[in-house]
Amino acid sequence: MNIILLGPPGAGKGTQAKRLVEDRGMTQLSTGDMLREARKADTPIGRRVSDIMDRGGLVTDEIVIDLIGQKLAQGSDGGFIFDGFPRTLAQADALEDLLASTGQSLDAVIQVQVDDEALVDRIASRATCRDCGEMYHDVSKPPRQDGVCDKCGGEVNRRADDTPESLRTRLLEYYKKTAPLLGYYHVKTGLSTVDGLEPIDVVAERIDEVLGE
Repeated sequence: MNIILLGPPGAGKGTQAKRLVEDRGMTQLSTGDMLREARKADTPIGRRVSDIMDRGGLVTDEIVIDLIGQKLAQGSDGGFIFDGFPRTLAQADALEDLLASTGQSLDAVIQVQVDDEALVDRIASRATCRDCGEMYHDVSKPPRQDGVCDKCGGEVNRRADDTPESLRTRLLEYYKKTAPLLGYYHVKTGLSTVDGLEPIDVVAERIDEVLGE
């Protein structure tokens, strides 16, 4: 089963993707994780990614598609979760072509829907492990030891752009570029929506209902 999780920054897509990895044996394809992995790899594409990011540039769609293609070629018994990709209609078309070239397709597209102002409040209280990317929240999921990741012992801190002003800018960018995907996938594969402001376990149950057994 291959699925896409759509939603604005901070909607909880990463958290739900990790649940699906644990519960269904799926493979999460997060753009951020793939780029961090590529930077550490001494490969031609990894060196290209490092060079671009070190210069403060934006990694091209071509490179991201290449990275996804490598992951698809490795296969996954439980299928793939696309988290944070696609972000634009052009990327959606490229992903469809890539899946078709490997004899695969999308089985579900799920929108994790949230209220903007509630999302701003949520983001202002979140922190992330710099090493493994594990997410924390001041109220709902604080680390057992302040500033230390429960999972890997890495440093937990807040992103510099996790401020109300920055988030509103990112939300505007999301709605401009990514929101058109909702109509695209409504027509292409059908689109399901879950309330991302429900408790984590409830959101996971709603996603399971969409995916079935």
